[in-house]
Amino acid sequence: MIRKKENTIRQKCFDASLDSKGKVLIFSAPSGAGKTTIVHHLLGKFPALEFSISATSRAPRGNEKDGMDYYFMTPEAFREKIARNEFLEWEEVYAGNYYGTTKSEAERVWGKGRVLLCDVDVKGGLNIKRTLGNRALAVFVQPPSVDVLRERLQNRNTDTPEAIERRLRKAKEELSCAPQFDKIIINDHLEKTLKEAETLVAEFLQKEKK
Repeated sequence: MIRKKENTIRQKCFDASLDSKGKVLIFSAPSGAGKTTIVHHLLGKFPALEFSISATSRAPRGNEKDGMDYYFMTPEAFREKIARNEFLEWEEVYAGNYYGTTKSEAERVWGKGRVLLCDVDVKGGLNIKRTLGNRALAVFVQPPSVDVLRERLQNRNTDTPEAIERRLRKAKEELSCAPQFDKIIINDHLEKTLKEAETLVAEFLQKEKK
């Protein structure tokens, strides 16, 4: 019953309180496809962009700091925000492990006159796109193949073999969502990929000025 109620709330995530002039750039991809590298590059290239700090219910890792890497909160606090309709998008990635983009974070960035740059998972990216429509540009970063993705995940040396297989199963589902995005970038050669991403962002920002 609670899950059904949360899903209903999620479908009604847009409301008139959101700044009608705010714009969003969305980069989504399967884990290991390279979207975070692209996002960091774009942040250094375009001063008009500001990174969206996500909220999460997981505990901080290493030197992660609240308000800089993530907005950390308990699962209970996260669910309370869901009930109060405070998220632009949110996802329960694993049982009890939530990630999301708060409306207050979007308003914080839009209040500076900047474009919100979101590095989010595939479902989260599509949810923002559905909410904001033409105010958002949704870009899917696609690996050349699942085999290449497997190799990249293995080379990171951060996951167990079981975790890698779990990520690959999820990646196959996410790849089927690629056609729902505005643009698809195939990350086969990083330099070419970065140039392609720069072109897409420059065009989007130029449209914003008109």
